[in-house]
This record gives sequence, structure tokens and C-alpha cells, in this order.
Amino acid sequence: MSTQRYINVGKVSGAFGIKGWVKVFSFTDPLDNILSYSPWLLKKNDQTIAVELIDGGFQGKAIIASLKGIDNRDLAEALLGYEIMIRPEQLPKTEEGEYYWSDLIGLHVETTLGVDLGVVDSLLATGANDVLIVQGDKERAVPFLQGQTVLQVDLVMGKIIVDWDPEF
Repeated sequence: MSTQRYINVGKVSGAFGIKGWVKVFSFTDPLDNILSYSPWLLKKNDQTIAVELIDGGFQGKAIIASLKGIDNRDLAEALLGYEIMIRPEQLPKTEEGEYYWSDLIGLHVETTLGVDLGVVDSLLATGANDVLIVQGDKERAVPFLQGQTVLQVDLVMGKIIVDWDPEF
């Protein structure tokens, strides 16, 4: 099963209790949004496992989940380190001008003068704003500030136009 079209939303970080519950490290915002998606495709190295989420919630600050067919601690521990993937169609539709990070990764970035800066490799949350990590002739960190540094995002053309000095 190809995971190329899947989005990584978290990771299994441990076992919880003796009934097969798993601890989850979530990449979603808010963190417990990860519990809104089912099924999950669990991926580690060349192994993939499709699982159905039965239940979940917070246990203290940790997120825990119960998965169909995982009913004891040994099975839960065997999932340690698996990435939690979902299909893009499982995400809610975005409003105009809103983007999922997964939409931006892989887009070409160029300045208003047409200078190619490279491709969005990843994003970084800084608290103040998100930052595009652009890989080109050198790595650049471009603040994702719509209307300021980011002037246009064209998902159809696969391009982001930025007001950014290519020497920076």
C-alpha cells in the first residue's frame, strides 16, 4: 500500500495500561484533533497497518487511543514508533487563504522578480508565525506571513510568490 498520498498526523509513542491502548504524539492543532480521524494507516519502515480508531482522549497531558484489534499491552507496545497517517480527504476543507502544511510542502518558491528560491521542504512553528523552510541553492527560512512576505499561494501551479531578498 503506497503512503505517498497520506499525511503524517502523529506517532505512536508508547503503550497505556494492559488493555491495548496506545499513547499518541499528535502533530494536529489542537492536539486531540488526531482523534477525529479514522481509519489510521500506521507506517514504520516498509510496514503499514490499517487500523480503526475505537476511542480516545486525554490522560493527563497525554493523548491515548484504543484501536480495533489491539487488545493487550504486547500488541500496543509492538506499535511503538509507528507514524500515524491519514488520507488528505479526511481533513476538513480549508477556507480561502488557509492551507494545510502538507499543501505547501513541495511547492516552488520564487520572488516577485521571478528569482527561484527553491522548494518548500518543511515548515516550522515558531509561536509568532509559521516559517517556510525552502531548499534551493541554499536553505532559507521565509516567514509565512500572508500579505507581507507571502504574496500568493497557487496550489494549482504549485508555486508560492514571496517578497523576499534572495541574498538573505
